[in-house]
Amino acid sequence: MLTLKNITKRFGDRTIIDQLDLTVKDGEVLSIVGPSGAGKTTLLRCITGLEKVDEGEFLIDGQPFDPYTNRTNESVIGVVFQNFQLFPHLTVLQNITLAPTMVLKESEADAQANAQKLLERLDLGDHGDQYPYQLSGGQQQRVAIARALAMKPNVLCYDEPTSALDPNLRQEVEKLILGLKADGMTQIVVSHDLTFAENIADDMLRVEPNQSK
Repeated sequence: MLTLKNITKRFGDRTIIDQLDLTVKDGEVLSIVGPSGAGKTTLLRCITGLEKVDEGEFLIDGQPFDPYTNRTNESVIGVVFQNFQLFPHLTVLQNITLAPTMVLKESEADAQANAQKLLERLDLGDHGDQYPYQLSGGQQQRVAIARALAMKPNVLCYDEPTSALDPNLRQEVEKLILGLKADGMTQIVVSHDLTFAENIADDMLRVEPNQSK
């Protein structure tokens, strides 16, 4: 279970997140929705350790945890970026095995075996030797999800998972997220697409722009 207590984030004299309390239960999907500029992505960046909060604390299963200073953060909270951020010069398999071998110190053989299992699970079993440019947007996204899952995170976060895809692929993304939920994965999804967010969510957090200075 992920718990946020009194989380505050400011940029200069602007308060983006103001004393937020939030709990994401194990195995559930939280959708974070709201207008542009309301702080959805900032909140996700704080949760994933890409931004340092000004006040408050994070807890994983009741234990204090600082995503910003934890150097092995990806093994606790994984993230699938909006533009996927795959390494173009690496094959699909190399993209997935890089972090487990370097951060988790898995053997090359174990990392490759685990990566292949993830690719099979995501219907990409025969794409391991391909490069990102050879894949469709939907396939690249699934590789990005496989790469995050390879780190065995407690929580998997997504930044606008449908925005870079053809609208017809929205249902595929829904199915994928709900399939991971059925496997027990805790997930946090930032989305501007309210219908999509409602379809996948156990709980929803609606954020509004903070006018305070």
